[in-house]
Amino acid sequence: MENFKGQPRLPKFAVPKRYDLQLKPDLSACKFAGSISIDVDIVAETRFIVLNAAELSINPGSVSFSPRNSSKVFDPKKVELVEEDEILVLDFAEALPLGLGVLAIGFEGILNDRMKGFYRSTYEHNGEKKNMAVTQFEPADARRSFPCWDEPSFKATFKITLDVPSELVALSNMPVIEEKVNGPLKTVSYQESPIMSTYLVAYVVGLFDYVEDHTSDGIKVRVYCQVGKANQGEFALKVAVRTLELYKDYFAVPYPLPKLDMIAIPDFAAGAMENYGLVTYRETALLYDEQHSAAANKQRVATVVAHELAHQWFGNLVTMEWWTHLWLNEGFATWVSYLATDSIFPEWRIWTQFLDELTDGLRLDGLAESHPIEVEINHAAEIDEIFDAISYRKGASVIRMLQSYLGAECFQRSLASYIKKHAYSNAKTEDLWAALEEGSGEPVTKLMNTWTKQKGYPVVSVKFKDQKLEFEQSQFFSSGWLGDGQWIVPITFCCGSYDKKKSFLLQTKSENYDVKEFASDTNKSAWIKLNVDQTGFYRVKYDEELAARLRYAIENKYLTPTDRFGILDDSFALCMARQLPLTSLLTLMGAYREELDYTVLSNLISITYKVGRIAADARPELMDNINQFFINIFQYSAEKLGWDATQGESHLDSMLRGEILTALAMLGHKETLSEASRRFDAFLKDRNTPLLPPDTRKAAYVAVMQTVTSSNRAGFDSLLKIYRETDLSQEKIRILGSLPSCPDQGIIREVLKFSLSPEVRSQDAMYALAVSKEGREVAWTWFKENWDLILKTYGSGFLITRFVSAVVSPFASFEKLKEVEEFFANRSIPSIARTLKQSLERVNINANWVKSIQAEENLGEAIQELAYRKY
Repeated sequence: MENFKGQPRLPKFAVPKRYDLQLKPDLSACKFAGSISIDVDIVAETRFIVLNAAELSINPGSVSFSPRNSSKVFDPKKVELVEEDEILVLDFAEALPLGLGVLAIGFEGILNDRMKGFYRSTYEHNGEKKNMAVTQFEPADARRSFPCWDEPSFKATFKITLDVPSELVALSNMPVIEEKVNGPLKTVSYQESPIMSTYLVAYVVGLFDYVEDHTSDGIKVRVYCQVGKANQGEFALKVAVRTLELYKDYFAVPYPLPKLDMIAIPDFAAGAMENYGLVTYRETALLYDEQHSAAANKQRVATVVAHELAHQWFGNLVTMEWWTHLWLNEGFATWVSYLATDSIFPEWRIWTQFLDELTDGLRLDGLAESHPIEVEINHAAEIDEIFDAISYRKGASVIRMLQSYLGAECFQRSLASYIKKHAYSNAKTEDLWAALEEGSGEPVTKLMNTWTKQKGYPVVSVKFKDQKLEFEQSQFFSSGWLGDGQWIVPITFCCGSYDKKKSFLLQTKSENYDVKEFASDTNKSAWIKLNVDQTGFYRVKYDEELAARLRYAIENKYLTPTDRFGILDDSFALCMARQLPLTSLLTLMGAYREELDYTVLSNLISITYKVGRIAADARPELMDNINQFFINIFQYSAEKLGWDATQGESHLDSMLRGEILTALAMLGHKETLSEASRRFDAFLKDRNTPLLPPDTRKAAYVAVMQTVTSSNRAGFDSLLKIYRETDLSQEKIRILGSLPSCPDQGIIREVLKFSLSPEVRSQDAMYALAVSKEGREVAWTWFKENWDLILKTYGSGFLITRFVSAVVSPFASFEKLKEVEEFFANRSIPSIARTLKQSLERVNINANWVKSIQAEENLGEAIQELAYRKY
């Protein structure tokens, strides 16, 4: 018996082939009863059957095993649920006969409120609070709803039947084949599913409306949502139909199921979940309200829908063998969602926006406490933490790098053959490389192993000397250390124009490249840009001469937006790692004063926030000049865009207006604050005023909070009133994200207290954690006081990691580092271990950066010159 405990994986002597599951949820008592018959193949001699179960009560008298070709029934002599390992061990008196048999189990469970397993979500209907029953089984929570082999490689078919109140809608992965009403209850039976993993099983029971459409080959697509919100599902429906048709062509395999339902769930931990044929979403990721949603909300709906539908092939049809290969699912779906969105909405220039994914991946992977893309998972409790920027964003970025290296057509062809080969089964990272290697003739495995099997990435330093470019790679760390990792780096570069792109694989520590034609041109316009279009997952450090030429090229608009973004982002990272003085970074930022591209400006804004916070810790006396300099940078685009949308303006300008005005409000720009206040007052009188459309609302809300104090709290109270009156999740989140930008510590404390109140859904509380610099200490005190409550509410999922990271990471002193370490010394739990180490490392990086800025000579003069320079 003992030898089954503490094992990361289930033994393989019994294999499930088919589940016949019957469930009866009781929505008012928040519990459920169920029975299951599993067709099991006993493939090796054993007297045990070991499967997963958690938080279920098993009725021992209901457990039996009946071999297919014998009339004998085997009853276990012992039924033991090992809670710490989430396994159910059935011990029989004698060895079970080899071959097929049916395992029957009766059980009961609770509809929990933790947004995992089979859980309850609340909603209002006609002013009455009601429960719905929902599933979230990824990564390892199907076992909370029924006993099963809860690992991705144990694929089986599922026949599901639900007994539910007759007035409710009950959905599952497959279409309904029969509905029998029996008074207040009805029994709903669904078509048997194709072979699939347990984490993709789903069922939802509640009151819903829907909108419906069909793809050109007859797949029925529906978007379900709360009663009264159906029109908000129209946009997602349109995107889904087009995306399914697009993927059918791209993957060269039709969508595998007869229908696709997408449903908005009010309480939902992740953004969305790709359950086969029944995709569940947060409301903010599926619903779009023409009148009250912003352009950024529209874009999020499109990319999330495209991401989840990619999984129907990549993940559901072909499934990772084990969670070590999670990145294959998530990285790939993230990358391909941009491909689909770009095809449907080319005017959004979404591939430029992909750089936000790249940057997030680089930021996390620049930590010593990062992890390789492929990470060993030894226990189910460790899985949640790898749903992070490495699996999703670095994963997507290295796929983009590989596609760019191999070429789009070859990549697509090889991918289609990979999907055909592994359909309805499981695959590992190596299987994808093998398919791409076969299709391209390139050494894909050797190249990609350097990116997936070791953590981190290189910084490629480039110098121009004796008519040669000298390239050298070393491992980049945000802390400024130099690591000893080495990569096979696909280098691309342009000299002075985009006409001739040169490329080679840097396979050693350093290499030289002859560029005679460039050397003869001493003109300043002869710039050299490495990593063209930022397709490579690495940073670039230029020598001073090359950096000056690039600055000139940016000012004169010679470079593409992706390259302007890359130069800025690499310089920021090098400055944080203390390999570039702050004056160099600020001088470069000045070159972007006429920038109008949404993605570049958006990154420039987030860099100003980060630099401003660090500078305020290091040199508070310089802050007026620093803020003035930042205001100068944004003035040009702010004046061009103004507060009011122009007829037929682009989606990107709509998104940019809100971000620029929010930035100016955060920087205390007087004209922005007073205009925001005027428009906010008009909005309070009339929620449909054209003076404050959704795109600029957050800017106005942030501006209002800048002036709120404990003795002058009218703006804060007005925002809470709007929060309570709206039933649009996106509006609630806009407000929650604006409240913590207040500089008043008393108000921050109130905001944090509000975030844990019943008025805020658990999944949304973290929006209130983005506190102002003045609020850091308050947030830390609040976090310590409420740790037990936070742990109880969020401790069993990945959301708790967001709390730790948001509250700890902004600090920038060694004293604070010690204090946080001491607090967690006896409070750490496995699901936050990695996040805590990463957050502490960030504090250490910030503290060292503060120290180096304090020591930087002539910084005051340089900033004064930048702040009052007349352009």
